[in-house]
Amino acid sequence: MASPLQKVSVLAPAKLNLSLDVVGTLPGGYHALDMVMQAVSLYEQVTLRRSADLVVRLPGSRVPPGPKNTAYKAALAFFHYTGLLAGVDITIHKTVPVRAGMGGGSADAAAVLVGLNALYGARLSMTELCALGASVGADVPFALMGGTCRVQGLGDLIKALPPCPDCWFTVIMPGYGISTPAAFAAYDQIGSPTHPDCAAQEAAIRAENLSGLCAAAGNALEVCAGGADTAALKQALLDQGARTALMTGSGAAVFGIFEAEEPARRAAEALAAAGRQIFTLRPDRGGARIVKAIR
Repeated sequence: MASPLQKVSVLAPAKLNLSLDVVGTLPGGYHALDMVMQAVSLYEQVTLRRSADLVVRLPGSRVPPGPKNTAYKAALAFFHYTGLLAGVDITIHKTVPVRAGMGGGSADAAAVLVGLNALYGARLSMTELCALGASVGADVPFALMGGTCRVQGLGDLIKALPPCPDCWFTVIMPGYGISTPAAFAAYDQIGSPTHPDCAAQEAAIRAENLSGLCAAAGNALEVCAGGADTAALKQALLDQGARTALMTGSGAAVFGIFEAEEPARRAAEALAAAGRQIFTLRPDRGGARIVKAIR
């Protein structure tokens, strides 16, 4: 019989919203969403070790590691659900900007669920992991699934789509973040002139039609999120040849879609500026996954 795992390392991709629409309200004041979400090649790196205690470490990050952290919440949810009387020492090396709309915290939670499932041999199904993830945060189920998905409801209704057409993303994170609750509160006050056609975008993805994907892109939160540079950054990406440009999630990151690597990298070089983070990324076809396991 093989000895139990002692340590696992997990990679969890960030995400971009190729479209985001607010389609109604749900009980409790939550917003019903319709989105097409895409995993991208920027990864949170999470290491989990068996431990008697529950500890979260974030070396070099200002993100607090306590009970409000999504990784901490995910571990608690896992141990509560499985009934395991155990702990874990979690180290998160963050690469995804905070308050960017790129799902870094959700990726951390997904990585913890995947890692604990392997570390303790719990054999939970993807359905069970997604249900646990949904109790932690709306974007965690997608972070578990990854790839390209149509996501509806609170983020808990997920339909896997074929891989999106081959493309590159140039992502610009300005020198500030945006609060998701504040963005939705502003939406409730002023609404939005933008309501993307997520069904048309799904159809374009199924048809491997990048032009159709770009034509249907949009984000209903852009106007109300309050990003001071959103419009200017979008225009700058379009001026550099992006097929379309939009904000991701509730912001503050903005991205352009390019057909090829060279123009995407040229745009990143041209738009580099003090205080900004810029990434040139590709679509990723997976979600949180184990890359190393030690017995």
